[in-house]
Amino acid sequence: MSRYNKSRKRDWKHYLQQVLAAAAAIFIIIWFLPHNTVRQLSYEFDRPWNHEQLFAPFDFPVSKSAAQQQFELDSIRREYSPYFEENEAVEKKQITAFRDTFRLHHSADLPNDYRIFIEKRLHTVYARGVTTSEDLRRLRDEGTLSILVYKGNDGRQRRVSRLFSPKTAYEYLVAEVDSAGIQRSKLQHLNLNQFIHPNLRFDEAKSTERWENMRSSLLPNSGYIVEGQSIIERGKVVDAHDTLVLSSYYKELVKRNAGNSRGDRLMWGQLLYVSVIIICLVVYFNLFRRDYISSWRSVLLMSVLVLSFTLLTCLLIRHMWMSVYMIPYAMLPVFIRVFMDSRTAFFTYVCTILLCAAPLNYPFSFIPTQLMSGLVAIYSLRELSERSQIFRTAILSTFVTLVMYIALELLQNNITTESVWEGIMANINTYRYIITSGVLLLFAYPLMYLLERLFGFTSNVTLVELSNVNRPLLRSLSEIAPGTFQHSIMVSNLAAEVANKIDAKAQLVRTGALYHDIGKMENPEFFTENQLGGINPHSNLSNRESAAIILRHVTDGLALADRYELPRVIRDFIATHHGHGMAKYFYITEQNAHPDAEVNVEDFTYAGPNPRTTEQAILMMCDAVEASARSLNEYTEENIGQLVDRIIDGQVAEGYFRLCPITFLDIETAKSVLKERLKSIYHTRVSYPTLTVPVAELGTPPSGSHS
Repeated sequence: MSRYNKSRKRDWKHYLQQVLAAAAAIFIIIWFLPHNTVRQLSYEFDRPWNHEQLFAPFDFPVSKSAAQQQFELDSIRREYSPYFEENEAVEKKQITAFRDTFRLHHSADLPNDYRIFIEKRLHTVYARGVTTSEDLRRLRDEGTLSILVYKGNDGRQRRVSRLFSPKTAYEYLVAEVDSAGIQRSKLQHLNLNQFIHPNLRFDEAKSTERWENMRSSLLPNSGYIVEGQSIIERGKVVDAHDTLVLSSYYKELVKRNAGNSRGDRLMWGQLLYVSVIIICLVVYFNLFRRDYISSWRSVLLMSVLVLSFTLLTCLLIRHMWMSVYMIPYAMLPVFIRVFMDSRTAFFTYVCTILLCAAPLNYPFSFIPTQLMSGLVAIYSLRELSERSQIFRTAILSTFVTLVMYIALELLQNNITTESVWEGIMANINTYRYIITSGVLLLFAYPLMYLLERLFGFTSNVTLVELSNVNRPLLRSLSEIAPGTFQHSIMVSNLAAEVANKIDAKAQLVRTGALYHDIGKMENPEFFTENQLGGINPHSNLSNRESAAIILRHVTDGLALADRYELPRVIRDFIATHHGHGMAKYFYITEQNAHPDAEVNVEDFTYAGPNPRTTEQAILMMCDAVEASARSLNEYTEENIGQLVDRIIDGQVAEGYFRLCPITFLDIETAKSVLKERLKSIYHTRVSYPTLTVPVAELGTPPSGSHS
């Protein structure tokens, strides 16, 4: 049985949750996939056309460029003159009003020359035209040079620069009074502003009609492509004219395909494509990785990663922001490899790349290049324990992606230049995107910490950091309970070697072993390895009280783990390293002391649970063997072998390993490793002989000898 595929009974609710989760993922992906039946044309300006020669399947016009259309629009705007209607009655009315006012109120004070001067100036103002300040400001802001002034059916042009607003008209009236011999101070009594009113009214209806007529005279197209005509040849460098032709061809495609049934067919195709991939992914986890699909953290992590990369690709393609080669897809297998395993990382990555290829026009180059990039990332990260490994993975992944892309360009005969090097360098933009993707892959290291905090996983990097003996908790253990600390060091080394032999997670069990007995810091003197002789504190306690203290080191350890925020996987080692075992010394002593009484076994039994992973089983075996080995009177190969067999066989017989996916072969391998390691640790040393001859009689040692 696979250690990732433990058999568990599942009800219909569990499978219903899987169906609903898969349906939700399918719906989200299809929602973000581009739904236009016409795919975007893939090309770059000033780069060769890397596809087959394109012929026009129908007639279509070639649109003018935006710059050309704007130039022509600016040209007619300079020629455009809006309509203004002139009201001659305004001039007559205001001059008559001025004349009457002057005669009634100022004829006695001012000479008649003042009246004649002002009337001439008013006539000039109204002859040139007065309009509102807003209309005049708008004409100048729009750069209008002239207007069309009409009276009835008669119209003539006037330059905008000669028009007046009420303010500029008043300034004109009083501008030359000094040269005419008129005193400016006396003019102020005339209140000339009341005789200045607009005589030109903007005619919006006629002006709009004239503008639309002028705009309609502009031709939107610069040419015409007939059916069967070559649009662009393979290998031709795409210039400005080609860009116009290709964009016009695409617009005509969209226009012709609008409203037909091809959109429904596309949706059905996307539904089938995405459904097959998602179903394969779900089936894989049900067949080979049931532990993962039973953990909400694992399911949520994989869902977030798969959907994030797929939706990012869809959005990028839909809005044409940049090349898909800029996305660091290799980050996905890195995360899954670190938090789960290589096989799951590869299968999930393949499914994700297939999903990301759905919106692409030409996925043939994309799929193999990204698959090779992910494979290299998985191979180069068998165990992530150093920051430099991410840097190495990014370099190798980027290099392989570049080589693979160039190889596919050569394989597809996309390089049409005479010089192969020039053809390769023609895709320099794509190479920049791939290199940028490699740089972004370096951010996997800080993002890994974020994922650990969000989903409750523990990476090897975190385990390595936790195994540093200078961390506050381990340093306190070495100071408060030095014997327990040395025992933990010994167990961690033994457990890591066993894990390496049976392909378990060595770094995980090593770190778990360092922390498994931290609860002994609460009562260190009650544990044999910390007793330095003298009075045994258990002498003054009953067997039940002593057993309670011994059993409590597990719960005390869990409390310390919570206080120091140790990861859940480390807390699991603390809880399971004794399983449902017993404090047999005190139990047997109590039973012997009271042979006729019924002893409550629960008072001498650890709360457990029993080990549920291979690594937890390894720790239980190594912890028990290392502690018992200290009690041997003589360290012979036979004694050590019998000790290891008796302890581990007893654990198997007690059923401690029934819930974990460890095999009998793994257990036999663990026995062999422990026997060899204990023999090397407790080997018999050669006894040095005693010197019987006086030192003075030995004489001077010969040259070159060592004392």
